[in-house]
Amino acid sequence: MIIEPGLRAAEVSMYWLPLGAGGHVVRWNGRLYEAFAARRAHRPAADLYHCALDVAVDTDRYVIEMAPVWATRTTGRGVVRQGPVGLAWLGRFTAFRYEIRRWRDGVIPDAAEAVDSPCLAGDDPARARHLLELVPQAPAATWGRDELGTGEMWNSNSLVAWLLARSGHDMTGIRPPAGGRLPGWRAGLVLAARQILTARRTAATDVDRRPS
Repeated sequence: MIIEPGLRAAEVSMYWLPLGAGGHVVRWNGRLYEAFAARRAHRPAADLYHCALDVAVDTDRYVIEMAPVWATRTTGRGVVRQGPVGLAWLGRFTAFRYEIRRWRDGVIPDAAEAVDSPCLAGDDPARARHLLELVPQAPAATWGRDELGTGEMWNSNSLVAWLLARSGHDMTGIRPPAGGRLPGWRAGLVLAARQILTARRTAATDVDRRPS
């Protein structure tokens, strides 16, 4: 559901950005990747999307996005984590490093190219605050690899899915635009579910160990 901003106490909004928006090389590489993946899966090729979050709560607003460190030179953009792209050892070079931003009053550079956006993912203030608190705790896994054993590569979509799921947002109704696909999305959901289950088991064990 596309929303009008400013109508709720909290708004966690998603932006669906076509893969490679603002960059022809990434766009064509994405199309080649999807053509190969679709052929292997015996399905039609889909439009690929990269998603970003815009979180408004307690009179503050933040943009949350995972992007190459060289994508913007703007200072004060709220970088909280960095990680490698492609291979872990390549992360020593700027060209192969990404950053995770929690950018107060920030901008989504390619927002003008977003499709069916903004889309409301949640409006609960407590969940929105929890999501913001989780951003610096996000995995700094290698972009494009499955180091976490989720069955899918880790990327910017993984980050958004992980943040929403870990902060308790309802994931069942979140879908990309018609005909679209979110590579990496499942990786975030799998990791979040694994961590939530571990936390519940730990809490249950702690309760069992309490003296009666």
